[in-house]
Amino acid sequence: MKEIRFGIIGLGLMGKEFASAAARWFHLTEIDVKPVILAVCDTNKEAITWFEANLPSISFTTTNYKELLAQDDIDAVYCAVPHNLHEQIYIDIIKAGKHLIAEKPFGIDKKANDNINKIIAKHPEVVVRCSSEFPFFPGAYEIIKAIENNEFGQIIEVEAGLLHSSDMNPDKAINWKRIIKFNGEYGCMGDLGMHVLHIPLRFGWQPTDIKAQLSNIIKTRPDGKGSTAKCETWDNATILARVEQKDYSFPITLHTKRIAPGNTNNWFIKVHGLKRSMEFSTKEPKTLKVLNYKKGQRQAWQNIELGYESAYKTITGGIFEFGFSDAMLQMFAAFCDELEHPQNMLQNFHCVTPEEASKSHDIFTTALKTNNA
Repeated sequence: MKEIRFGIIGLGLMGKEFASAAARWFHLTEIDVKPVILAVCDTNKEAITWFEANLPSISFTTTNYKELLAQDDIDAVYCAVPHNLHEQIYIDIIKAGKHLIAEKPFGIDKKANDNINKIIAKHPEVVVRCSSEFPFFPGAYEIIKAIENNEFGQIIEVEAGLLHSSDMNPDKAINWKRIIKFNGEYGCMGDLGMHVLHIPLRFGWQPTDIKAQLSNIIKTRPDGKGSTAKCETWDNATILARVEQKDYSFPITLHTKRIAPGNTNNWFIKVHGLKRSMEFSTKEPKTLKVLNYKKGQRQAWQNIELGYESAYKTITGGIFEFGFSDAMLQMFAAFCDELEHPQNMLQNFHCVTPEEASKSHDIFTTALKTNNA
């Protein structure tokens, strides 16, 4: 099995998720390439300790990411750092000749994203992708295959979203995602929006005629020092737009919300068409809703119970449930598969491209301009 030697920059929650996925790579049964994590970097030395204790493959640790990039035995990097650090670190990774899978929004704003893309264009030998794991859930993957096979007929409407309730509690202390200089003006759109746009943009559903409704609901939070701090970024966003097709257009609605009652981490997509309609939500991860329609016949939604039907085959029996960690494993499998077999992947749904991330910036920038317009 071909080994891809990885470094991780940013050892928070998502860095640990990648480490966990790499550790259970044997879960996959057909892929012939695997990641081996050799080096890790974080400015917090305590974060490094967890990786040293749990990943025996690690041979190099540092608090300076440039030292990691200087290691000749590193082929690729997973980078998960706050948005304000994306531009410089991503550029340095690409210039160092390391393949990159990194976090959204791929630059704190459009200017930063444009600068990253300029460097990508100068290094075509480097594969660069953006993280988005939710489309690898079995229900989402079924919708993807149906779109590829044109099973919907004329599209009537699309709705997609990622909903949190993590900021419902007004006593939750402020963090960097509520501060513009770290998170950017996009607020919840930058942090959640690429997940929502991954499938629409993959199939050319570029929103136009964008109108946005953005909400800053809780305007101050405890600062952790006995006082309060101003919340500068948007809590919730709903984007209303249209998608132009060759012979018709259809409305698309996109939701990114951090204050959505009852939703801990609910990603969903609904695609309604004249021949078929499908809906999937991670709130009901085993349920795919399907309505097939023939002219003049009755309409009836079916609830299809899905098992573990993943893009990349695994040891898990089909009767069992699929979860977030499984989606992470599938996403990194897609990245490694593409690195090793760029023209002949085991399945053809790859991770978010820089071009798609760039289009998301166009959408978020327009949403800021049209807010409440």
